[in-house]
Amino acid sequence: MSLKKINTILAAAFILFILWFGSEFILSPETTAPSFGLPSWPSGDGGGFLIIKGIRDVVLALVLGILLVTGHRRALGWALLVEALAAYGDMTTVLAHHGSVATALGVHCLTATLMVVNGLLILHETRKVQAAPAMPAPQPA
Repeated sequence: MSLKKINTILAAAFILFILWFGSEFILSPETTAPSFGLPSWPSGDGGGFLIIKGIRDVVLALVLGILLVTGHRRALGWALLVEALAAYGDMTTVLAHHGSVATALGVHCLTATLMVVNGLLILHETRKVQAAPAMPAPQPA
């Protein structure tokens, strides 16, 4: 299997996962929130922030999806690297608020790290091939 195909499958899997997870936060934040890793449900009207998190994830997935579908693979690689920061941020938030270390590392950190690997592989796949030095054309004798 070619590197391009592996990268495409991985990127598509990330897109679908992020889209699904974001949609869950929008449609049923009260049942999805415990899987995020934070120790408690937001107090008062804080549940609205969970929907914001869902919208963020859906938008992140759509950006990646558009880049994948339109064939902008180099931009896709860079976007994966940048969007991994959101997952690392989620990990940091869970750890800073005394949430589940297992979820912080096993979900957020692992997802972010795999996104970085996928992004780097796509950038490697799309790097410009070094042009061979131009050789002067043979001249007729």
